[in-house]
Amino acid sequence: MSEFRQLNKLIPLFESEGRKEKIYMRNLYLLATSLLIGLTVPTSTFTELSKLKPEYYQLILNRKDGWQTVKREDTASASDSLPPAFSAPSQSFYNPPRPVKRRLISGSQLYHERLAALKAGYIYTRLANEKRQSLLVTRRKPKLTYQDWKRLLALEARAMTRGQGKNRLSIMLGDSLSLWFPTKGLPTGKLWLNQGISGDTSTGILRRLSAFSSTKPEAIYIMAGVNDLRKGTSDKVILSNHRRIVRRLKITHPNSYIIIQSILPTRRPKISNIRIRKLNTQLARIAKEEGVNYVNIHKWFTDFKGELRQELTTDGLHLSLDGYKVWQSAIEQIEKKLAISKVVKSEQ
Repeated sequence: MSEFRQLNKLIPLFESEGRKEKIYMRNLYLLATSLLIGLTVPTSTFTELSKLKPEYYQLILNRKDGWQTVKREDTASASDSLPPAFSAPSQSFYNPPRPVKRRLISGSQLYHERLAALKAGYIYTRLANEKRQSLLVTRRKPKLTYQDWKRLLALEARAMTRGQGKNRLSIMLGDSLSLWFPTKGLPTGKLWLNQGISGDTSTGILRRLSAFSSTKPEAIYIMAGVNDLRKGTSDKVILSNHRRIVRRLKITHPNSYIIIQSILPTRRPKISNIRIRKLNTQLARIAKEEGVNYVNIHKWFTDFKGELRQELTTDGLHLSLDGYKVWQSAIEQIEKKLAISKVVKSEQ
């Protein structure tokens, strides 16, 4: 009941603001109560809360320490492991889930679009969706396998090796989270090679690093681990695979920035978010020991329960377009830092 006593002490602070502010705070009180004891709150409350003044966003719920008042800018401070030049995207205290808008496309369709683009002499990340669809042929393989995707990614990497020239290149290495990263969300001014395969694990990723060993990327973004957790892989194996991936990449790409990205939270009951946070702590340690970069974007995606924010996912695991926008924000900041670093080095 201490949470309620603390909350009651806060209410009088706003009485001098007038009746309208009292109504706002009453609705905020109802929302807080519902979070604590599961009380059903009328939907009209949420309409009123969306009108709250910015200063009222200062009230946030800390499940460990109870209610407390913090500065507004602190509510978005989720970049404890990010370089100083990075900052987490700001968000309001109350951010209602929005309808998921996503172009309906199957893995098979994506595969054949990419294959068609490749046969026409393009890398799919450089083409608009409409252009990729126009290249499609009617004849398709009925059922795709993991090996089909491996071969396609190897062909794309080979094409990139031949056509990169002096262009800057970044590589996304991972599972379905990387695979479905919208091409429109990739930072411009450079080439991108997507090496994500749906359902892949850290073991699978380790085994296919040679596919792009001849490319010359400026940066390699690693996102792996969630499928390991789904399949019961031990923490020891997951961490060992990450270390081996990093060491292999350091040999084949000694001049590239290698970036380990934190494992994202989920809303799947069978996948422990506590375990994910512990793994991320160890991944940060591995990155430091191996002399590569670690970016903790995990907190950018979490709600007050430590789960993946509902508006950022389509099914509790995969990301919605809003989820990819959060990830895009992180990558844009990293890319800006890389560009600045390159300029500084060229002037030395």
